[in-house]
Amino acid sequence: MVAEILDGELHVSPRPARPHANVASNLGGLITVPFKLGRGGPGGWVILVEPELHLGPRPDKLVPDLAGWRRERLPDALGGDDAPAHYDLAPDWVCEILSERTRQRDKGPKQRIYAREGVQHMWHVDPLARTLEIFRLQGSQWLLVDSFSGEQRVRAEPFEAIELEMALLWST
Repeated sequence: MVAEILDGELHVSPRPARPHANVASNLGGLITVPFKLGRGGPGGWVILVEPELHLGPRPDKLVPDLAGWRRERLPDALGGDDAPAHYDLAPDWVCEILSERTRQRDKGPKQRIYAREGVQHMWHVDPLARTLEIFRLQGSQWLLVDSFSGEQRVRAEPFEAIELEMALLWST
């Protein structure tokens, strides 16, 4: 189960279905190697799968499928034994893998909270439709920068330094 508190309301969801879990794993691997580890890419990022975020004054408690911070904003990402299990600093990038169970929440309250907290980039990936939507925060509103589908090779901000082979997202 995944529990989130959005706008003061508790939301409990079952663990992701297989297509969701597969795409999240694949995307995490494709982004982590060049951007977190610096192999074949610029490095300089902290990329985490399903981090717990505590954002805002209440706070809202969110669990994005993937999140990334530029390393200079989160230099002590792991902390020590006494570090909390959650992160209070809004990420620079979040990715939500859409499913029938989560679509309304991902495109509704979570999207609004990410904008309120100044997350600069957001991706929505739909494993069944095989689509990737790229959003950038403009002021307090999300701008759809691009939308890709199928097995295209794409450069998607903020990770445009590498070409993302979308066929690898859907592979099993």
